[in-house]
Amino acid sequence: MKLYTRTGDKGQTSLIGGRVAKDDARVEAYGTLDELNAFVGQAAALAIRHPELQVMAEQLETIMQELFDCGSDLAYADEKQPVYKLTKEPAQRLEAWIDEWVAQAPEITRFILPGGSEPSAALHVCRTVCRRAERRIVTLAAAGHPVNDEVLAYVNRLSDYMFAAARAANALLQVDDVVYARSAEVFRKSR
Repeated sequence: MKLYTRTGDKGQTSLIGGRVAKDDARVEAYGTLDELNAFVGQAAALAIRHPELQVMAEQLETIMQELFDCGSDLAYADEKQPVYKLTKEPAQRLEAWIDEWVAQAPEITRFILPGGSEPSAALHVCRTVCRRAERRIVTLAAAGHPVNDEVLAYVNRLSDYMFAAARAANALLQVDDVVYARSAEVFRKSR
Protein backbone atom coordinates (compact mmCIF):
# COMPACT_ATOMS: atom_id res chain seq x y z
CA MET A 1 0.00 0.00 0.00
CA LYS A 2 1.32 3.44 -0.92
CA LEU A 3 0.99 6.16 1.68
CA TYR A 4 0.72 8.94 -0.87
CA THR A 5 -2.15 9.30 -3.33
CA ARG A 6 -1.45 12.72 -4.89
CA THR A 7 -5.19 13.47 -4.63
CA GLY A 8 -4.55 16.26 -2.13
CA ASP A 9 -1.85 18.05 -4.07
CA LYS A 10 -4.21 20.89 -4.99
CA GLY A 11 -5.44 21.59 -1.46
CA GLN A 12 -8.45 19.27 -1.33
CA THR A 13 -9.11 16.29 0.91
CA SER A 14 -11.70 13.53 1.03
CA LEU A 15 -14.34 13.31 3.71
CA ILE A 16 -17.23 10.93 4.10
CA GLY A 17 -19.52 11.96 1.25
CA GLY A 18 -17.32 14.34 -0.70
CA ARG A 19 -14.26 16.54 -0.99
CA VAL A 20 -13.49 19.84 0.69
CA ALA A 21 -10.60 22.27 1.01
CA LYS A 22 -7.95 21.19 3.49
CA ASP A 23 -8.62 24.32 5.56
CA ASP A 24 -12.40 23.69 5.71
CA ALA A 25 -13.88 24.21 9.20
CA ARG A 26 -14.74 20.52 9.36
CA VAL A 27 -11.14 19.51 8.58
CA GLU A 28 -9.88 22.03 11.16
CA ALA A 29 -12.16 20.47 13.78
CA TYR A 30 -11.34 16.82 13.22
CA GLY A 31 -7.71 17.64 12.44
CA THR A 32 -7.34 19.29 15.84
CA LEU A 33 -8.86 16.19 17.42
CA ASP A 34 -6.24 14.14 15.57
CA GLU A 35 -3.51 16.40 16.96
CA LEU A 36 -5.00 15.99 20.44
CA ASN A 37 -5.03 12.22 19.98
CA ALA A 38 -1.30 12.26 19.20
CA PHE A 39 -0.61 14.19 22.40
CA VAL A 40 -2.81 11.78 24.37
CA GLY A 41 -0.71 8.95 22.97
CA GLN A 42 2.41 10.71 24.19
CA ALA A 43 0.87 11.20 27.65
CA ALA A 44 -0.09 7.51 27.76
CA ALA A 45 3.47 6.52 26.82
CA LEU A 46 4.80 8.62 29.69
CA ALA A 47 2.19 7.37 32.17
CA ILE A 48 2.81 3.70 31.40
CA ARG A 49 6.39 4.08 32.69
CA HIS A 50 5.07 4.61 36.23
CA PRO A 51 3.33 1.81 38.13
CA GLU A 52 1.31 4.45 40.02
CA LEU A 53 -0.23 5.65 36.74
CA GLN A 54 -1.22 2.32 35.12
CA VAL A 55 -4.96 3.00 35.48
CA MET A 56 -4.46 6.44 33.96
CA ALA A 57 -2.53 4.95 31.03
CA GLU A 58 -5.38 2.51 30.41
CA GLN A 59 -7.92 5.34 30.53
CA LEU A 60 -5.86 7.34 28.04
CA GLU A 61 -5.91 4.35 25.66
CA THR A 62 -9.72 4.32 25.89
CA ILE A 63 -9.81 8.07 25.31
CA MET A 64 -7.72 7.66 22.14
CA GLN A 65 -10.30 5.22 20.75
CA GLU A 66 -13.12 7.63 21.61
CA LEU A 67 -11.30 10.58 20.04
CA PHE A 68 -11.15 8.58 16.81
CA ASP A 69 -14.93 8.15 17.07
CA CYS A 70 -15.28 11.92 17.60
CA GLY A 71 -13.17 12.62 14.52
CA SER A 72 -15.23 10.17 12.49
CA ASP A 73 -18.43 11.90 13.60
CA LEU A 74 -17.05 15.24 12.37
CA ALA A 75 -15.77 13.92 9.02
CA TYR A 76 -18.98 14.20 6.99
CA ALA A 77 -18.97 16.39 3.88
CA ASP A 78 -22.53 15.24 3.22
CA GLU A 79 -24.84 17.40 5.35
CA LYS A 80 -27.47 14.65 5.73
CA GLN A 81 -27.85 13.39 9.28
CA PRO A 82 -25.24 10.64 9.66
CA VAL A 83 -25.32 7.76 12.10
CA TYR A 84 -22.96 8.94 14.82
CA LYS A 85 -20.56 6.69 16.71
CA LEU A 86 -20.18 8.65 19.95
CA THR A 87 -23.00 8.39 22.49
CA LYS A 88 -23.49 10.11 25.84
CA GLU A 89 -21.94 7.27 27.89
CA PRO A 90 -18.26 8.19 27.30
CA ALA A 91 -18.79 11.73 28.67
CA GLN A 92 -20.57 10.27 31.69
CA ARG A 93 -17.65 7.89 32.25
CA LEU A 94 -15.24 10.82 32.03
CA GLU A 95 -17.16 12.51 34.85
CA ALA A 96 -16.65 9.47 37.09
CA TRP A 97 -12.95 9.36 36.21
CA ILE A 98 -12.63 13.10 36.90
CA ASP A 99 -14.14 12.64 40.36
CA GLU A 100 -11.71 9.79 41.08
CA TRP A 101 -8.67 11.81 40.01
CA VAL A 102 -9.77 14.93 41.90
CA ALA A 103 -9.92 12.79 45.06
CA GLN A 104 -6.27 11.75 44.49
CA ALA A 105 -4.89 15.31 44.44
CA PRO A 106 -4.62 17.86 47.24
CA GLU A 107 -7.21 20.61 47.49
CA ILE A 108 -6.54 23.37 44.97
CA THR A 109 -6.76 26.95 46.19
CA ARG A 110 -4.57 28.85 43.72
CA PHE A 111 -3.92 28.79 39.99
CA ILE A 112 -1.27 26.31 38.94
CA LEU A 113 1.12 26.25 36.01
CA PRO A 114 1.51 23.27 33.68
CA GLY A 115 4.25 21.00 34.86
CA GLY A 116 5.66 19.15 37.79
CA SER A 117 6.19 15.63 36.49
CA GLU A 118 6.59 14.68 32.83
CA PRO A 119 3.20 12.91 32.69
CA SER A 120 1.50 15.92 34.27
CA ALA A 121 3.11 18.35 31.82
CA ALA A 122 2.02 16.13 28.90
CA LEU A 123 -1.55 16.02 30.23
CA HIS A 124 -1.60 19.82 30.46
CA VAL A 125 -0.60 19.97 26.78
CA CYS A 126 -3.53 17.63 26.09
CA ARG A 127 -5.81 19.95 28.09
CA THR A 128 -4.90 23.02 26.05
CA VAL A 129 -5.11 21.25 22.68
CA CYS A 130 -8.46 19.84 23.79
CA ARG A 131 -9.73 23.36 24.48
CA ARG A 132 -8.63 24.41 20.98
CA ALA A 133 -10.41 21.40 19.48
CA GLU A 134 -13.54 22.43 21.35
CA ARG A 135 -13.30 25.94 19.90
CA ARG A 136 -12.94 24.48 16.38
CA ILE A 137 -16.03 22.30 16.90
CA VAL A 138 -18.01 25.30 18.19
CA THR A 139 -16.94 27.27 15.10
CA LEU A 140 -18.09 24.41 12.88
CA ALA A 141 -21.48 24.23 14.60
CA ALA A 142 -21.89 28.03 14.54
CA ALA A 143 -21.42 27.97 10.76
CA GLY A 144 -24.53 25.80 10.53
CA HIS A 145 -22.85 22.44 9.96
CA PRO A 146 -24.35 19.43 11.73
CA VAL A 147 -22.30 18.39 14.73
CA ASN A 148 -22.92 15.49 17.07
CA ASP A 149 -23.82 17.19 20.37
CA GLU A 150 -22.24 14.28 22.22
CA VAL A 151 -18.86 15.09 20.62
CA LEU A 152 -19.02 18.65 21.91
CA ALA A 153 -20.00 17.47 25.40
CA TYR A 154 -17.27 14.83 25.40
CA VAL A 155 -14.53 17.23 24.33
CA ASN A 156 -15.67 19.75 26.94
CA ARG A 157 -15.53 17.11 29.66
CA LEU A 158 -12.23 15.77 28.35
CA SER A 159 -10.36 18.99 29.05
CA ASP A 160 -11.57 18.76 32.67
CA TYR A 161 -10.36 15.16 32.76
CA MET A 162 -6.92 16.22 31.54
CA PHE A 163 -6.65 18.85 34.28
CA ALA A 164 -7.74 16.42 37.00
CA ALA A 165 -5.45 13.68 35.67
CA ALA A 166 -2.49 16.07 35.47
CA ARG A 167 -2.92 17.04 39.11
CA ALA A 168 -3.42 13.42 40.16
CA ALA A 169 -0.30 12.36 38.25
CA ASN A 170 1.76 14.84 40.23
CA ALA A 171 0.20 13.73 43.51
CA LEU A 172 0.68 10.03 42.82
CA LEU A 173 4.29 10.62 41.76
CA GLN A 174 4.83 12.80 44.86
CA VAL A 175 5.66 15.88 42.82
CA ASP A 176 4.19 19.25 43.82
CA ASP A 177 2.05 21.19 41.39
CA VAL A 178 3.74 24.35 40.15
CA VAL A 179 1.80 27.21 41.74
CA TYR A 180 1.40 30.49 39.87
CA ALA A 181 3.48 32.81 42.07
CA ARG A 182 1.17 35.81 41.83
CA SER A 183 -2.09 33.93 42.29
CA ALA A 184 -4.37 34.84 45.11
CA GLU A 185 -6.43 32.10 46.73
CA VAL A 186 -9.19 31.91 44.15
CA PHE A 187 -10.80 28.53 44.75
CA ARG A 188 -13.00 27.80 47.73
CA LYS A 189 -12.31 24.73 49.77
CA SER A 190 -14.94 22.08 49.14
CA ARG A 191 -14.03 19.52 51.76
